[in-house]
Amino acid sequence: MIIDAIALSLQDKLQELSARIQACRSNNTPVCLIAVSKTQTANAVASAAAVGQLDFGENYIQEGVDKIAALKPRFPALVWHMIGPIQSNKTRLVAQHFDWVHTIDRLKIAQRLSEQRPAHLPPLQVLIQINIDREDSKSGVLPEQALDLALAVAALPRLQLRGLMCIPERANAASFQKMTDLRAQLNVAMPVQGLMQHLVLDVLSMGMSADFESAIAHGATHVRVGSAIFGARV
Repeated sequence: MIIDAIALSLQDKLQELSARIQACRSNNTPVCLIAVSKTQTANAVASAAAVGQLDFGENYIQEGVDKIAALKPRFPALVWHMIGPIQSNKTRLVAQHFDWVHTIDRLKIAQRLSEQRPAHLPPLQVLIQINIDREDSKSGVLPEQALDLALAVAALPRLQLRGLMCIPERANAASFQKMTDLRAQLNVAMPVQGLMQHLVLDVLSMGMSADFESAIAHGATHVRVGSAIFGARV
């Protein structure tokens, strides 16, 4: 495969990010770098894929589906993450095309994704979005609502609940620590309706270009980085 100048530039940025990620890890847990490719062209994603980037995050469903369709023949191993809000009338597209969903914030959306996930595909990997800083402008459930939603989502047949996601109010170590603490609380077995329920959540999706190092230092397993890879969005 011929590597063009754009791909070489992206390779340099990805290598620099990899070094920064390794430098701030507090343990041996791997960190997945998700290249946020919203508003980027399929060619830009292809250039990043050509130098080894596998995980890509899309905020807009139809834009993401178009890129997946364009790139799957050349790069079948790419992993596609839906990291934007999902409306009820778009769940089928997400269920059919994406590998991960980071933004489950109500049971209705999770139920539709489970019902519409094709049987020949592996279970859709999903995260519950937490409004960790209680902002009126942000999606996500409040921390005290997370357990009920998590137990309901974990019971759905075509989904695999993997963990939690947040978008803090700002680069805020305290918010990241709250997310780590919340995941630990949810992973403790507890009696629910007379039975012991036990969640196994191994993923914390938190941290973006401006704050991913702090997020990793506080337990992030997945970081969502766009401008530090592709440059400022047009």
